[in-house]
Amino acid sequence: MPVLLSPIQERVLWEDAINCSDSGRELLDVGEAARLASEAWQLAHAWHLIPRLDRHLLNEDARAFRQWSRQYEETARRRTDKARVGGLVLELLARPEIAKPRRLVCYGFDIVTRQHAALLTRLKEVGCEVVIAQAPRLPVTTRRKLQRLECDDVRDEMQRAAQWARANLETVPSARIGIVAPDLAARRSAIFRIFSAVMEPDVRQGLAQPDRELPFNISLGEPLVSYPLVNAALLLLDLSTGKVAFEQVSVLLRSPFISGGEVEMIQRAWLDIRLRKRAEEMVTLDRLLVLLERERNAIRCPDLLRILAALHGFSKTALGGLQKPSALARGIAEALRLIGFPGERRLDSPEYQVLKKWQEVLADFATLDSVISRTTCKHAVTRLRRMAAEVIFQPETADVPIQILGALESAGMTFDHLWVMGLSNEAWPPQARPNPFLPVELQREVPWSSAQATLELARTLTDHWLGAADDLVLSHPRHGQGSETQELSFSPLIESISAGALAPPLYPAYRDLIHEARKLERLDESDVPALRIAPDARVSAEVHGGTAVIKDHAACQFRSFALYRLRGERPERPPFALGPAERGTLIHHVLAEVWRKLKTKDALDAINEPDLEVLLRGAANDAIDRLRRDHPAAMSRHFSEIERRRLIRLAREWLSQDRKRADFSVVAVEEKRTIEIGGLALTARLDRVDELADGRRVIIDYKSRAPTAAAMLDERPEEPQLPLYLVAGESEAVAVAFAQVKPGDSRFVALARDDDLLPGAVAFPGPRLKVKHTSWNELVDGWRTNLVSIATSFSAGSARMNPRKYPHTCRNCEFRSLCRIDERVGGAFGQDEESE
Repeated sequence: MPVLLSPIQERVLWEDAINCSDSGRELLDVGEAARLASEAWQLAHAWHLIPRLDRHLLNEDARAFRQWSRQYEETARRRTDKARVGGLVLELLARPEIAKPRRLVCYGFDIVTRQHAALLTRLKEVGCEVVIAQAPRLPVTTRRKLQRLECDDVRDEMQRAAQWARANLETVPSARIGIVAPDLAARRSAIFRIFSAVMEPDVRQGLAQPDRELPFNISLGEPLVSYPLVNAALLLLDLSTGKVAFEQVSVLLRSPFISGGEVEMIQRAWLDIRLRKRAEEMVTLDRLLVLLERERNAIRCPDLLRILAALHGFSKTALGGLQKPSALARGIAEALRLIGFPGERRLDSPEYQVLKKWQEVLADFATLDSVISRTTCKHAVTRLRRMAAEVIFQPETADVPIQILGALESAGMTFDHLWVMGLSNEAWPPQARPNPFLPVELQREVPWSSAQATLELARTLTDHWLGAADDLVLSHPRHGQGSETQELSFSPLIESISAGALAPPLYPAYRDLIHEARKLERLDESDVPALRIAPDARVSAEVHGGTAVIKDHAACQFRSFALYRLRGERPERPPFALGPAERGTLIHHVLAEVWRKLKTKDALDAINEPDLEVLLRGAANDAIDRLRRDHPAAMSRHFSEIERRRLIRLAREWLSQDRKRADFSVVAVEEKRTIEIGGLALTARLDRVDELADGRRVIIDYKSRAPTAAAMLDERPEEPQLPLYLVAGESEAVAVAFAQVKPGDSRFVALARDDDLLPGAVAFPGPRLKVKHTSWNELVDGWRTNLVSIATSFSAGSARMNPRKYPHTCRNCEFRSLCRIDERVGGAFGQDEESE
């Protein structure tokens, strides 16, 4: 007797056959080609197409399949598979020593293939009684309710079906209710969400009783890989064998399915926030361990560090090199055990079933020794992920009254109430999907592969539905999904059913239940406790955030309260490469290092070209080395060289602007200071302060894209940083300037007391600015008054929602969902956003 191949062994042999062929080398996805080829192989045997295949004119795809199938047969000698086992049984039935059954009852055979028909005929010939059981049909009575219902769209159709099912269940709790969706695979998530909301809108019951069963069951499961427990296992294996996107590592850090997931839950969440500021978009296990070591003193997660270090050591020693699949399966199981999989808490019933199914998949992988000699752990994990993605799994549930089924699953079943949805003229009968590796002409008898055979099967199923329940609703959407203008009608297969006007009762949504139970309490928005100052402190309260506190409070009081008092922040997404902030930091470091060395305009004028090149290259190298510590992947050798050339070119361009100025010396570079204003002590870092020969000082801040000078004006300035430096740190300065360091457009954007301070700067107020101040001294006094007022307001606890310019100020604010300004203004923000 030949050995029966498992489905995964078949797939491996198909992949080998494709890889060995000339046509296979041109394919982008050999795995998908192997799946379609295996499907074609089964269809060809089920419908006896193999003999006709050689006599038929083949296209390029069919010729490739013929070549692959010959290679597959050659490789699979002394083995058989699911497609050929029917032929093997036919041969065995001819042997007198093989016992035959007296009677065979076939139930639910809506599709009878030629292979099945030949087997049944042979059984009859050898004396077996073959009975084809017919699906039961309910007797026609006057009580039967059959109606065709038109719904607005797909969502409305699912919503009505859920409300109808709940109403029938409340009327007769023991009723058998069926919901049939021919496209159940596409609708599954939406159906689950809508039926859950209708059947149990108060989610508090589910929180109080986590094992509470919903009254419906969906027959179609989900890919095993989509379950969090299996996804966590595969992510750990991916991390141990190569690079993983940080977004996936973030999921892993917060997973309850590894050791310490419950005990260190909060610490790991904070760790995730911190790592997002340092990590790259793709990380390895080595890099993750380095990042964890750096955060070891700030956030303690000893269990996490221990298990990842153990996984790292084990993967290097036990999972390296080429090994047999069975050996790798044992190694993978041990690796998962080392990291505490599947976690410390007790698994609920669905999770336990998922775990057992995952173990079955791993056991199936271990059986590949007969078709794969040796492979790497990385390839093994890739194959395991593919296997888990192809396994559709549904945990067993208790017997519930509502069954949600696909078209074929509903065949042969009867109900008290039945709703069949999605029966539009576009969707039912469904479009044929012929296999691309078989000639279309040979697939005319194959349901789902030819239009005629698909139509006949759809008629059979529709006829069954008409006799499957006393209460039957056949529905279709009027509008196609994602297209409001596409008008749909009912399927011609349900044309004989009269139209109805079913209006199931409306059940409140969860938000409606909350609204009905509301108890309103009105609070003053500005009633926030003022900052407390320690008795032994000086006059100021220290606030994290530096001068940005003033900027954000000027933009919106509520934003500054949420950001600096509540310590709210939006988790960052690690960049794929250097972002604008990192690039700005690099040029800051370069120019700071250059002016630390030069110090004066005379030194800049005197330096020769070779020495300047050495100075700029050294400054660029130092800046890149600093950044490489936190972004090693983004600052690889190739990208570092590109960035070095950019920095040198940009620094040269800026120094040409400094050469246009009169004599000056740089008295402060990247100088950290504490600025006190309005009861606040703020940490500031001045990019640069210049002093001219006559003692006048200029405050300079580097920007890759400078704002306008008007941004520093107004009672609530959009850019208060430079005025703040002047008022609280360099009160004798006579100019503040943004130094725009931008390729092809490097320049000063300044407010100055005198005309001769900076290139292009004119004495305040100049001809273009429309301001109420008429002199530099008035401007400085106004800055002082306004900035003290903003700082005092923040210290006093003012937290009103008052954006400077709505909706511009709120456009990129991460606290819109907290202050709910969009709700307060009645949706005007969204309309304005779309119009812009």
